Amino acid sequence: MTVIVRDVRPEDAEGFARVRRAALPCMLATAEQLTFDWAHAHPDAHQRPLVAVTEDGEVIGTAQVSVAHDSPEPGIGRLNVYVDPARRSLGAGSLLVRTAEEHLVERGATTLYSWVLDEPANRAYAERRGYAPSRSAHFLRLDLTAGLPPLQAPPAGVELLSAAEFAADPRTVFELDAATTADEPSDVPVEMDDYAHWLETTWNHPLHDRSLTTVAVVDGVPAAFSAAQTDGLGRYSSGMTGTAPAFRGRGLAKLAKNASLHRARAAGCTEAFTGNDAGNGPMLAINEWFGYAIEATEVRHVRTLG
Repeated sequence: MTVIVRDVRPEDAEGFARVRRAALPCMLATAEQLTFDWAHAHPDAHQRPLVAVTEDGEVIGTAQVSVAHDSPEPGIGRLNVYVDPARRSLGAGSLLVRTAEEHLVERGATTLYSWVLDEPANRAYAERRGYAPSRSAHFLRLDLTAGLPPLQAPPAGVELLSAAEFAADPRTVFELDAATTADEPSDVPVEMDDYAHWLETTWNHPLHDRSLTTVAVVDGVPAAFSAAQTDGLGRYSSGMTGTAPAFRGRGLAKLAKNASLHRARAAGCTEAFTGNDAGNGPMLAINEWFGYAIEATEVRHVRTLG
């Protein structure tokens, strides 16, 4: 069977989403979301989504390819390649990786990062191409129909608000997001300083559910939050949960996440997903307290060029 790799086209969005859901069932993926992401990519990211297709036009593999424009370290490229599990061994993955690497090198990348599912064949393939394993992260799932820890009343001076209540001026939510992202476990440091881009691509993202995203406000100051994403199919995902440094150690993130999960169940969501860096023990303990269980693991791999 002949397989070719090409740039994504608008009509590929549904096939791209289908492959992502098949390869990573714990991640939300919709055609609307992908179309939005492609249209709103930052120009400095040099994003190039790719698809592997058969001769009859079936999308069987995908690649997300970009430069880490929001990192203070120059020359970092990212490629994440996924193939439909029912269409493996046709060469789609190798073609996607080769095309992605060529694109990133042409854009000046000297260090390449890629998430690889923690399966022997996938890890062996990555290592044959010169990628070395780095940190790992878990995908976790929670059955919202099976019950949740009871809601806790916030302590004095703390309010639990939905993100929708910040719609008139979400800048304080942006500042909270930036503060928590700054020290999130990662191989690639990130500096969030573009409010306009965040507003366009995060706040207004089609998966972002403002009514379920919950912010813990302490004496009028946003201190912790749990961002929520939904796909309209009963699936909920925690986009980010964190606390500003000055307010840590008070259980605010746990409080916000619990409120968000209860809101999600009340809204009809039946499954909740989240990601957890394997080295972030405190957050993993919180997720286990909620009842999340590990469904899959990915290992970050890095290749240094030249």
